[in-house]
Amino acid sequence: MTTILAIHAHPDDVETLGAGALKILADKGHAIRIVTVTAGDCGAVDTSPEDTARIRKAEAAAAAAMVGADYACADIPDLCVFNDDACRRRVTEMIRWARAEIVITSSPEDYHPDHEATSILVRDACFAASVGNYRTGPSAPLAGVPHLYFMDPIGGRDREGRWVEPHFGVDITEVYETKRAMLAAHVSQDAWVAKQHDIADHQDSLARWCRRRGRDFGVPMAEGFRQYRHHPYPTTALLQDLLGEALVAPLDQPSAAS
Repeated sequence: MTTILAIHAHPDDVETLGAGALKILADKGHAIRIVTVTAGDCGAVDTSPEDTARIRKAEAAAAAAMVGADYACADIPDLCVFNDDACRRRVTEMIRWARAEIVITSSPEDYHPDHEATSILVRDACFAASVGNYRTGPSAPLAGVPHLYFMDPIGGRDREGRWVEPHFGVDITEVYETKRAMLAAHVSQDAWVAKQHDIADHQDSLARWCRRRGRDFGVPMAEGFRQYRHHPYPTTALLQDLLGEALVAPLDQPSAAS
């Protein structure tokens, strides 16, 4: 059994971009942990930050339970995620708490500042998690640097609208209903995404994106991922191997692990 941590900025980000892969991995018997760096306390139409945080953490825990995952929040305020020492220590503690062997996080390029900052923090925290003298909290340091992967950015594009190509994909066609249900647990976000993002139907938007990514891999529905392989991060294709038959290569590339 391998322990996989999915960590993103806000409740509903993991569900949007990686829940299908997590369901596949959970069904194979692997341990899943989900962390949000914030409680998404700014993502509300008519509730206070405190009430919004409480509601959204409850929604995230309910969604995580659908794949048997433990959920935790780093409790950094929404729109206050920065690449600084306090945030890095908090994120490092989350990785240590999870005892993660694989970490899947946000794309380094994305539309939201919290998404991009989370990606940098998680990258650096994966390195720091095994450094014994870097003290963060009650959790013990890891034995080594975990494997690190990035999810797609929202809509597959960076801030300038440039397309971000995944290294490999996951065929989520058979588990899409669980992914859909996990996003649906975030009831509070229906009104918010309609107001802030002009998305009238949250579920329809999810389905359209999964079908769009699926076309890149020749399957009905997919999620895309990239592996971070710079020294001293592990370079073996651990996540790809665990995904088994669900792993798919982009149609214009010879190997999903290349």
